[in-house]
Amino acid sequence: MNKATSHFWKWFLEHKNKLKNLLSLNHKEQKHYTFWLDWHLQFYFPGLEYILVFPKVKKKKTQLIISAKGKNELFGMAIELEKTAPRLWDWKFTALIQPRADIDDIEAGMDEPYVFQDITLKTSDLKFIPFEYDGEKKIDMIVYMKNYTVYSHNKNLPTLINIMMQDLLGEKSMAENINFVQLAQMPEQEDDEMIYLYDLQLYLDDINNQRNIL
Repeated sequence: MNKATSHFWKWFLEHKNKLKNLLSLNHKEQKHYTFWLDWHLQFYFPGLEYILVFPKVKKKKTQLIISAKGKNELFGMAIELEKTAPRLWDWKFTALIQPRADIDDIEAGMDEPYVFQDITLKTSDLKFIPFEYDGEKKIDMIVYMKNYTVYSHNKNLPTLINIMMQDLLGEKSMAENINFVQLAQMPEQEDDEMIYLYDLQLYLDDINNQRNIL
């Protein structure tokens, strides 16, 4: 463990109980601990982000995800910090946002909606059309939604779509495979070329396998 990682984990260990019980703290305390968590993460390496995932059951582990914000040049730093994490029975440490392991609920249209600021969206309601280019691994895509006209001027919309796609693909796969995402209103008559967004990873696996064969 180098000085930069040890500095971060030393502070974390001293305040892990407060962080674990963050939701039960008052607003002032929450702001205090989230500020210093971010400060120590930026001190370790600028540009990284953290995500805290609190369990529904108290006895289960709280998760700290160290995100590189989809930037390839930060992947190694996020992974290095996770590798040096202490082993704790009540915490789980993860480098980079990982893909969802189970999408059965999404396919059945029974997925929980994402609520982000003043936007509410379900992954099962989104479709996309991909655009491939010769000699390019990354694709461009148009993501269609039924209520785009409602949210089209909302600055939070691209952020939410990015979060939803990272949840499906994982941070690394998204950075390696997706170039540009445009958002659009779902037409009244849907195009046959449209693919459900939850099938994006299957689509990427298929085109990458075809490229490997060629």
